[in-house]
Parts: sequence; structure tokens; C-alpha cells
Amino acid sequence: MLSIRFTETASQDCALLIEDFSEKALKKQNLEPDQIKLINRYFTAGKSVIHLPEVEEDSDLYCVKLEKGKEDYLTLENARKSGFALFNEINALKVEEITLLSENSNPSIILAFAEGLALSAYQFNKYKSKPKNNLLAIINIMHKAVTAADCKELNSIIEAVTHAKDLVNEPFLSLGAEDLSDQIKKLGKESGFKVEVLGLGEIEDLEMGGILAVNQGSVEDPTFNILEYKPKGAVNKHPLVLVGKGVVYDTGGLSLKTPSVNMETMKCDMGGAAAVVGIFHLIAKLKLPVYIVGLIPSTDNQLSATSITPGDVITMMDGTTVEVLNTDAEGRLILADALTYAKRYNPALVFDFATLTGAAQRAIGSQASVYMGITDQIIKEEIEASAYATFERLVEFPLWDDYKDLLKSDIADLKNVSGGVNSGAITAGKFLENFTDYPWIHFDIAGTAFNSAQDSYRSKNATGFMVRSMYYYIKNYFIPSIKLEEPVVIKKGKK
Repeated sequence: MLSIRFTETASQDCALLIEDFSEKALKKQNLEPDQIKLINRYFTAGKSVIHLPEVEEDSDLYCVKLEKGKEDYLTLENARKSGFALFNEINALKVEEITLLSENSNPSIILAFAEGLALSAYQFNKYKSKPKNNLLAIINIMHKAVTAADCKELNSIIEAVTHAKDLVNEPFLSLGAEDLSDQIKKLGKESGFKVEVLGLGEIEDLEMGGILAVNQGSVEDPTFNILEYKPKGAVNKHPLVLVGKGVVYDTGGLSLKTPSVNMETMKCDMGGAAAVVGIFHLIAKLKLPVYIVGLIPSTDNQLSATSITPGDVITMMDGTTVEVLNTDAEGRLILADALTYAKRYNPALVFDFATLTGAAQRAIGSQASVYMGITDQIIKEEIEASAYATFERLVEFPLWDDYKDLLKSDIADLKNVSGGVNSGAITAGKFLENFTDYPWIHFDIAGTAFNSAQDSYRSKNATGFMVRSMYYYIKNYFIPSIKLEEPVVIKKGKK
């Protein structure tokens, strides 16, 4: 795996991130006059990377243009995109090690540059008989305001995103529900968090009707994965609970998906589960002083003679009866049982992550994810700030009680879909709200967890979305602010 290191001496190949490419500024970089003219001419013409071979003997320099954004978070994102531009240049030249330099005194700029470069190098070549592997193996950062600890943290972030991507990219044939549990246990041992896996019998004993119903047509048993990281000296008595949808493959059940839905990508329906695993790896690896619990219900949604049928009524773990009108709205059924289980922890705060609705993707595309929930406004503001800082942007949708009426059933307590084409992401969130009695936020990552094409440093296919932003939130907001001995009081707010 690629390594990011702090250094005080440059390697043979260096990359200089340049924000100001005026002659006066470039002279300070000890560049020759003809090099300054070349850089200025090409940058002005729109070229983003300039390769200057053998600046010194056996040493090449790459000058990389940084566009300053109107906001600080846009400058950071542009730095990540500059990392992607550099990667394309050096990968073609088979560079294995490079040292990053920056004229900007802000360490966040060069760290974002390194982040974009490292994320761009991701590959999933496991099943290629003759893989063309990227050769970049070492990224050195040489900057007076960057520390070895900064590099260790960034290295762990890249590892966590890589683990999340690998889980989503793994085909269903080799990653069923039980395989996913095995992978979680393996990462738990490596990273330092506990894992307990409940099998079919225990799920039946808990009367998790949502999980059992979705699994009804499968040849493989479901699992319910409980992750826990509780270090000595944790700042919170009551845990932050992270719930991840773990549908390892979604056919839609008897409400079969049409070919236009790109069913070959439905291995990505456990993107929420992968995000939770990535977050746990990162928190435990860096030993953050926070008590967190992860809940991952997992199954596939295959068709068979025993599959749940549209019109059936099931009983959830909390006793709520649900009329299942669409078997392709299965994610909310397994999440509902997990949200009910979360009540056992008397949590300070609960987040759930799910590739839940096409409606969310149709609403805002792949540029951001939808979120909604019931918690203090300050928490929402902190989450949005974290999302912008990492450019994993979020848009809040309302959870007004008007939408609750759309889920009324004639024969049960609830139905699992509203029955119409409108407000599908909101009614899905409204369904989940019925199973919560604590501060809670739902993240619908259907449009962002999986890319159909390369998007700068975000790889094609799995993206690992939410790992970086949730780590940022937990480190910079949750840990500093949580000093409560009792759970946060739910503030309902406007409806």
C-alpha cells in the first residue's frame, strides 16, 4: 500500500505546488529565468502540470498549478485536484517516489495536495490476470508546518478509504453477508476494534423481522455485525452509534430492477456498511478517545420461491407491522431493525449511512449526498462544515410530519413506500424515523458511494464516501464538544 511520509530532505523527483506564478514569486523558488518563462507561459495558457527534467543531476521537477478558490474549502479541493493532475503526469512516467513542496505556508494546502495524489493512485486489480499496477509507492511531504503526525494521520485516512472501496468493489460472488462479516473481523483485529457477529438464530431470537424478510429468498444466512471501539479515557459515556446498510447485492427481489438500473453495480448496495468499517478502522488506528458502536445488518436480496411478496405484512423488531409494497425498498427494512437495536446503548447520537434511494440521486446527482434527521441544529451545522472541509458535501432535506401521512397503510402500522414517485428520499427517511427515540441523522449516499466514471481523484466505481468527512466531524467537533454524562436531549424543531 502507498506510503505517505514526512521528510526534511527531498527525493530525486519533486513536485512544487504553485499558487502565484508571477516572475517575482517564482524567483523565490530558485528557478532559472528560462524555467520561469516556461512556467508562466504554460500556466497562463491553462496547462496544470509542467515537467522540468533534470533540474539537478538525475532529478526532475514537476511544477503544479493551484487555483485559489473563492472559499478556503474550494482552495483545498483544488489542491486535491492538482494532486490528481500530478498523478496522471508521473504515473505515465512510472515515477515510484516523489517529494511534495509548496510555497504556501498553510499546511492544509500541501496535505490536501498529497491526499488528492494518494487517492488518485487507488486501483482494484485483484481479478486481472495481467494487471497494470500504478508504480507510485512513496509520497514524501517536505514543509516546515507539516509534522510526522500529520503524515501518519493522512496515511491512515488513505488506508481507511481504500478498505471501504475494496469492500464495495468486491463482487457478490466473493462477498456475501458472511464474507463481509469475516472481512470486518479481520479489519477489527488489524485496527483494534471489537467485532461480534450475530447469525441467523440470534437474529430470529431478536425477532428482527426486517432483516429476516429481506433475507427470505436467499440461500445464504444474514448476519448482524456489532463493532465497538471503547478506549480507556473515552470522552463520552454514551456512544456515538454508526449504522451501515449492508445489502451485499440487491436484485430488487420480486420487485425486480430493470436493466436500465445497471444491476451489475448492485454490489455497491453495502456502501453504507463499508463507510462504517472505514470509519472504525481510522478511529481505532489513530486511537481517538471516543466511544463508538457500529451496527451493520447484512444480507442479499435474491429472488426465489421463498422471497417476500409485495403485499406481505411483516413485524419489525420493535413490534411495528409493515406492509411491504415494494421489495426493492429493502434497505430501510434492515436499517429499521438496526436503529431499534441501537436503543440498547442509550446513545448520545446515531448516524445511519445507506445507498437508500434513487430519489436522492435524482435530486442532486453525484455532487453531494442527502441528509436529514432529528438533532440539535449545531450538530447539523458541524456536520455540514465537515462535509465542506473534505468536499463530501451534504444537502439537508426536511422531515416534516406532512410526509408521515404518505406512509399510512390500510392493513398495517406502516407501508414501506409512499406509493408515488415524489419525495422518495424523504419518505424513506420518515420511515426510518419511526424506529428512533434518540438524536439521529440519516445519510442517503446513493448518488455518491459509486461512480460510473472517473471524477478527478475520486476513482471510478467505489468512492469510500463519508469516511473522510465523518472522521473530520468526530475529531474536530464531536470529541471537543461531548462532555455529557447523559444522552443529548432531542430537539424536534419545526415540522
